[in-house]
Order: sequence, then structure tokens, then C-alpha cells
Amino acid sequence: MKIFFLFTFLPFLLSAFEQAAASAHYDKILTHSRIRARDQGPNVCALQQVMGTKKKYFSTCRNWYQQSICGKKATVLYECCPGYMKMDGTRGCPAVAPIDHVYGTLGIVGATTTQRYSDMSKLRQEIEGRGSFTFFAPSNEAWDQLDSETHRNLVDNVNIELYNSLHHHMLNKRMLTKDLKNGMTLVSMYNGQKLFINHYPNGVVTVNCARIIHGNQIATNGVVHVIDRVLTSVANTIQDFIEFEDELSSFRAPAITSGVMDILGRPGHYTIFAPTNEAFEKLPRGVLERIMGDKVASEALVKFHILNTLQCSEAITGGAVYETLEGNTVEVGCDGESLTVNGVKMVKRKDIVRSNGVIHLIDQVLIPDSAKQVIELGGAQQTTFTDLVAQLGLASSLRPEGQYTLLAPLNGAFSDDTLRLDQRLLKRILQNHIIKVKVGLNELYNGQELETIGGKLLRVFVYRTAVCIENSCMVRGSKEGRNGFIHIFRQIISPAEKTLHEMLRNDKRFSIFLSLVKAADLDDVLSQPGQWTLFVPTNDAFKGLTDDDKDILIRDKNALRNILLYHLTQGVFIGSGFEPGVTNILKTIQGGKLYLKTVNDTLLVNELKSRESDLMATNGVIHVIDKLLYPAELPVGNDQLLTILKKLIKYIQIKFVRDSTFKEIPLTFYKINIIESNVQPIITKEDPSITQLTKLIEGEPEFKIVREGETITKVIHGGPEIKYTRITAGGSDNEEKLKKILEEEAPVRKAQPTRRAQGGGARRRTRLDHS
Repeated sequence: MKIFFLFTFLPFLLSAFEQAAASAHYDKILTHSRIRARDQGPNVCALQQVMGTKKKYFSTCRNWYQQSICGKKATVLYECCPGYMKMDGTRGCPAVAPIDHVYGTLGIVGATTTQRYSDMSKLRQEIEGRGSFTFFAPSNEAWDQLDSETHRNLVDNVNIELYNSLHHHMLNKRMLTKDLKNGMTLVSMYNGQKLFINHYPNGVVTVNCARIIHGNQIATNGVVHVIDRVLTSVANTIQDFIEFEDELSSFRAPAITSGVMDILGRPGHYTIFAPTNEAFEKLPRGVLERIMGDKVASEALVKFHILNTLQCSEAITGGAVYETLEGNTVEVGCDGESLTVNGVKMVKRKDIVRSNGVIHLIDQVLIPDSAKQVIELGGAQQTTFTDLVAQLGLASSLRPEGQYTLLAPLNGAFSDDTLRLDQRLLKRILQNHIIKVKVGLNELYNGQELETIGGKLLRVFVYRTAVCIENSCMVRGSKEGRNGFIHIFRQIISPAEKTLHEMLRNDKRFSIFLSLVKAADLDDVLSQPGQWTLFVPTNDAFKGLTDDDKDILIRDKNALRNILLYHLTQGVFIGSGFEPGVTNILKTIQGGKLYLKTVNDTLLVNELKSRESDLMATNGVIHVIDKLLYPAELPVGNDQLLTILKKLIKYIQIKFVRDSTFKEIPLTFYKINIIESNVQPIITKEDPSITQLTKLIEGEPEFKIVREGETITKVIHGGPEIKYTRITAGGSDNEEKLKKILEEEAPVRKAQPTRRAQGGGARRRTRLDHS
């Protein structure tokens, strides 16, 4: 009668348990396993088994669809879900598994070794009797994997050692997986010993880092969870382990001097990847000595090995990113039976459980960026730059106590021609990639000027999806080190040397355009300080233009200015700063609009290809085109002028409205009243001083003397508000001083950096202006 009642009541009992467990990770994963196996019949669960092993998992969606666990192929198994069993001649698992006391349930779940040891140690009577127990029962394989000495000691002393060990696996109350909360500490039935529970989002539940592989097998007097290893007593803290473990003496020293050791003695849920003495011996001696002599760096080093969450190895079934106490992240993953850190197999010994966390011993030292010198931040894609900096003697000028910013081009930015340059010239180029102050990505803004150790001022341009310095734009990968930042750039940075007008005058390709600029009295626009983007047609754009045609154009100055000023827009717009494939609309000085976008690294202007882009000038940038631009909406009212424009412009239909005239464009748009000041801001690493110049739209000029850090105001008619900021660091070397230094250097030599191509791609040739 009792058995009939139990069989009748059990489905309702289990249903209640399932409803209560709806929010538990283990039970959610189990529910997904039921859904995946629904075609196999009722109460069937789908599991994944790692090929070549006996390890089985109720899998997450990620592992299921990848068909792998820890990078290893996983096969699909279909088994009865916990609590159910098969019946002959029927599909699935329609029958409820028989319910028995805890001792009998050990046999039902296949934990026969634990059942036999319970019998040998006289525990059987207790777990067959009255009470409510939770038994974390080691599987048969778990007992087989226990080291032989420990196993022998238990079996040789069954009445004390084995009995106590089994009691250490038990609680005196029933707790289902839904009750086992992450971070929970429970008291076992042996001598008040602690059991540390972790319940992970991927459904894995661990007890002292042993994984529950078959959970929630209900018994009349409790519940049985099968685990994958035999539990041992947990004593002391992580601090105690490090202090007495000879293999960790090298790690112990910085942990003590930095004060981090005290943290590891406090209550918590830590994971520590502890480098062994062998790991420290692999470090270059100079690097280790520098870090150990710097308390900030050594503290960062130790904290970079510590997570503020407890990660048992059995809970890691794929890669995941975790924040360290240092503040940066590490990726912890697995490769078969091995744990990986940042993709590298380095864990020698895992799951050393202590009262406040778990320790994994590793054979490599993890060095965070915050403990590195700025030159050490360069990655595999910047090795050409870092090799040259070292080879040309610039690395020694980056003092550990200084503050710097490296603007590191990718390996592919260094063409063969660049690497064959005179060594002194190459050194000067690299000097223009080292800023005298430490400037992070979030400190850069449009109009900023940064001074290099070579004495050049580099301009910063900030766009919607890009940050550029002069002609080169950043790519992802900025890092902060102990004495500076490193930012990664697509191309070698070429500081501007000439104005827009000087660049046009020195290039014969632009002689016709320049003559028209002169005829329109626009020379000063391209000569004076400012921020302009100029689209310059080459002489090829004027094929078919006769001298008479040119005279007609020149005589109609309004028409000529409208045409030329349609090629000019205020602001510096670098081609590589545009978001690829997206149209950008710029208003020209003429008033019309230009439509720009980049496709396959080519700049298109009104759908016309720019033959050469991003030629930097001190007052703007030039993009070279081989067609004359004309605003499509602007009508022509003169037959002669229409005939001339049709010769030059065939890609659009020019409107003709008889007797219409071109508007007059006054030259006030570029007249700038410049205020001179003797104030020279000095940047210190503690408190940068910044002088700002703000351009106003209306009103009269206001002249005033300013102090360091104050605002200088100037009035410009027309155009948007723009702020210019210059950052310097205690003055700059002038050209004469630099020439003198070059003259005093050793005879000409060629640098021989290690050549490493970026990403295996083709090396791009870089055009440099050294005049």
C-alpha cells in the first residue's frame, strides 16, 4: 500500500519540484535537452558526449549547434531524463523510475562503488533509515581516478577514514539542484567541513569543483546527485596555500610586496591563475627586475592573475571573458581536458580548492598592459614599427618615468621604398610617431594639435566613425601601458609641410587649375591659415579648353569663382575618415553640395573617382580628381559659357536658363584676423595646460592679451564654429636644431628591420613627402 501511494504521489511531487526549479540554470538546460529529444519519445533527454571520453553534458545552445565541447567533437546521445525509465515495447521513457531510500537509489543511478563503500563502512543503516539527506555520490569512474595512496588509505580504514569521507559527501537535509545557489557554502555531515557550491549559467553545478553529472534522483529519505570526483576536505585560504607552496615562491614575493596577499586571505570567491617558479624563469631578466622594482606594476601583475569569480575547470565548456582584479580581462577556455588562458594551454594543475576560491597553476606569467612599458605594447601587426624604434635608438629615449604616446603604423604601411630610406631620415619619420605626452583615445578631439619628439605638430581630426591624425586613421587596438599609450594606424603619418597654394604651385599637374585660381583672386584663400578640403582637377580635366575659352572664363569672374569654390569646403575631411559605403554630404563655399563616399578604399566625389587622396597641407587637405566639378542644380545663362562647360563636363547635364547670372561670392569668408600671443602652454603629465581658440560667426573682432589656459577669441565671417587646441610639452625643437643634430650624426646607414607582413596581405607602398 505504501509503495502504491508513493508511485501515485511521485509524479505530482516531481511536477512540483520542476515548477519550483523553473529559474535554476541546471533545470533550464535539462528542459532544453528534453525539447531536443522530443522526437525520441516521452521523457527522453539529449546529451553530448565528448568523443574519446566518457564525459557527457546536458549542453547549452552554443555547444549544441557547434557540435563540440572544449573544441572537441561531441556526439549526441539519447537517455532517459533523471527520474524516468524505459518500458519494453514502448518508445521513450514512459515509466517513473522506482523510488527507494538513499542506499537503494545509489544502485539505481549506477553509483555502485559508493553503494558498496557505504555497506563496508556501516553507513548503510543510516542512509536506509529515517531522515532527510543529500548525498553527493562519486561515480564509479571517480573512485577509479582517485590517487592510489588516498584510495588505499580509505579502504584500509573503512570504519573511520572511509566512513568520515562518505559523511563529507552528505548533507542532513534534502537539496535539489534548484536549491544549490551559486556561491553557497554548506556544512557537510563530517566534522562541520564546508562544501562550496557553484551554479553556473551554462547549467553546470559543482561541489568543491566536482561536477554533478546526474542530479535530482529522488529518494524516500532524500536525494542523490552523482558527481565526477571524490571530494576531499577543504582547509585554509588561498593565501595560506601560496605562503607554503614552494613551487610559488616567485609569485609569493610580488604578492606580498604589493599588498595583494592580504586580499587572498579574506573571505571571497576568487579564481587565481598562479604562475609557478618555472614560469617566472621564462621572463627576460630585465623585464622581471623592472616590474618587481615598481610597486604599481607588480601590483597590476599579481591582480591580473586573479578573478573575482570562482571558475572551476569542469564549468568551462567554451571560451568566456572574465574581468580580473587589475581591471582588464582574460579569456578562459578549454581545449579537450586542458584549460586555456587567452587561447594558450598553460594550466599545469587545476582545481586546488580552498575556503575562499580555487587555484589553477600555470606555466606562463600573464603580464597586463598596465605593467608594460609603452614600447612593449606593440603587437604582432606593429613589429616593423617597434623593431625600427629599437634599432634606430629611439627606444632608449622612452624613459620608464616619462609619459609618451606611440602612433604605430601597421606592418603593411612600411613599403620597401620607405625601409630603404637614409637611416637619419627614417629616424626623423619615426620621431613623428612619438608624442611627448600621454594621450588616451578618449582625450582626443577635433582640432587638437600634438607635439612629437621630433618637434612637429600633428593635427587630430575626429569623424563620426574614425579618429585620424594628419593623413592616417586609427584602427582598433589602442592600449595603455605604464608610461604611455599606443594607438594603431593604417598608414605612416606624414606631417604637412606646405600650404595648399604651395602644393599646387609645386605640382605641374595642377598648373591650369592654379592659373584659374589666380585669375579669380583666390590665391590668398589657399595660402592663409585655415582648415579646408580642396578637390583639385588635374590638367587632364581641361582637355579641349582653348586660350579663347580660358579668356571667356576669366572675364566672367563670378562664374569662375562659383565653379572654383564648388571645389572647396570648410573643414579637413580625410578620405579614410569616412564610413565606407555611406554617402557624406558636404556644403561647399559656393553653396552647392558635394556627395562623398568611399568604396573599396577609393574616394568618390559626386560618383567621380579621386585618383589620389589625402595630400595633407598645413591649411587643409587635397583630393586629386581628373574631372571638373560643377553643381548640377546651378543653371548657365550664357551660350558661350555653356559651350565651354559642355566641353569639359560630360558626366552631368548642365541646365541652361537664358540670361541667368552667377551670384557674387565676397571674399569675406576667408578673411581672418589673427591674434599673436607670447603665451606658450606647457603640458605636464599631471595637469595638461590647453589654450583654446574659438571662432565666432558674427560681431566685431575682440582683441585681448591672454594668460595660460585662457581663451583667445577671433571673428570670422561665415562658416561653422570650430575649436583649435594646441598641446605642447615644454617647447619644441626648431628646424635648425634638427638639421644640426642630423649633421652631427654618424654617416648614412640603412636600417634593417625585421620584415613582417600584416595579416599575410600584400604590402602597400606608401608615398612620403620629405621636402
